[in-house]
Amino acid sequence: TVTCLVSALSIVMDVWIGNDMGTIMHWLYLSLAILFEVGGTVSLKMSNGFSVLGPSVVVVVSYGISILFLALVLKTMDVGTAYAVWAGLGTALVVIVGIFYFDEPATILRLVFLGMIIAGVVGLHLAERSPGTA
Repeated sequence: TVTCLVSALSIVMDVWIGNDMGTIMHWLYLSLAILFEVGGTVSLKMSNGFSVLGPSVVVVVSYGISILFLALVLKTMDVGTAYAVWAGLGTALVVIVGIFYFDEPATILRLVFLGMIIAGVVGLHLAERSPGTA
């Protein structure tokens, strides 16, 4: 849900600022790459060390699709920003899934650092848009 919200906000900003359809598509592809990466990671947990066939197959297929969408994003987006968003939001979503689905602890420190990951991703995206930066 965090990925969807950030991606939706980015799309609204891109449309409002007046960027072309290619920009909207790279955010859509990046959102899909993140969702498939999260699905692969959750399935990796459920595969029990690749000893359960169904989740093991989902791991391989999900990661493959994720990398495919990430490769499409890299045609039009800076690699540093794309990878930071992919890895950062993917990590944040996996932590959230772990808390709600796998009953992992939601300590104050975990939540603070989760917020820092999200803030870092947003900051990198904003820095990419800043004019006149070297």
